[in-house]
Amino acid sequence: MKTFRDLAVMLAAPATLAMAAGTAAQTSAPAPAASRAPAPAASRAAAPAPTRAPARATPPPPPLEPPAVAGWSSLDDARASPATSRVSDWIIATQDNGTLPYMVIDKQAAALLVYDAKGKLLGASPVLIGVAPGDDSSPGIGSKDLSKIGPAERTTPAGRYVARYGTAAGGETVLWVDWSTSVALHAVVTGNRRERRLERLLSPSPTDNRITFGCINVPTGFYRDKVRPLFTRTGGVVYVLPDTKPLEAVFPGVIVQQAATGSAPVLSARRP
Repeated sequence: MKTFRDLAVMLAAPATLAMAAGTAAQTSAPAPAASRAPAPAASRAAAPAPTRAPARATPPPPPLEPPAVAGWSSLDDARASPATSRVSDWIIATQDNGTLPYMVIDKQAAALLVYDAKGKLLGASPVLIGVAPGDDSSPGIGSKDLSKIGPAERTTPAGRYVARYGTAAGGETVLWVDWSTSVALHAVVTGNRRERRLERLLSPSPTDNRITFGCINVPTGFYRDKVRPLFTRTGGVVYVLPDTKPLEAVFPGVIVQQAATGSAPVLSARRP
């Protein structure tokens, strides 16, 4: 039976993702399964004066992969969220990340910002997150069968996580954000066209970016160029901002840092 951890593998980055030098060699991804599409019907014997059927319309191509920074004209624009700015300022002021690179994920804006260990902003991207709003995971959800996970349980939990690459079922390598709840960050996949994942990433509104069981999806190019080079060797810290709890309840250090600098705290309103 498939579990929530198996989903991370199903949505993991393409098999061409490899660990950087110095990491343990990983098991090669299995070859893609053969297509289940029925084979074309065999041609019948020629009939007198056959009539050629009209050509079928060519289906439109899938949308292009969004660029590393999609929906923003510059990295400065990507930092427009007050909550993201407050948490980012706190991390830099207190060096909460230590010597590790880090990400800040704003669920309400469906946006991700990635920084190096010194706090330099390196990139920004839209993200796909869990279907349901909420900042906690149901107990034992990481070991549940997918059929037992209801829509209300498909949340991306908020908090501070030390993320590291690791091996999941099948030998695939994923960036585990929270192993205990089976939340991983990986490149988006488009096997199920009905989910319209690329279209959701390209949409200017964050309201349609909720589609996953709780894992965090980013564009393949962004994952390859920004995430993997930074996090492969040492891992990093992932800060997931809340969408139902007050920001200060999840990151109380924000208030402490503001008090230390003499700036007046702006409490986040609880959202339904």
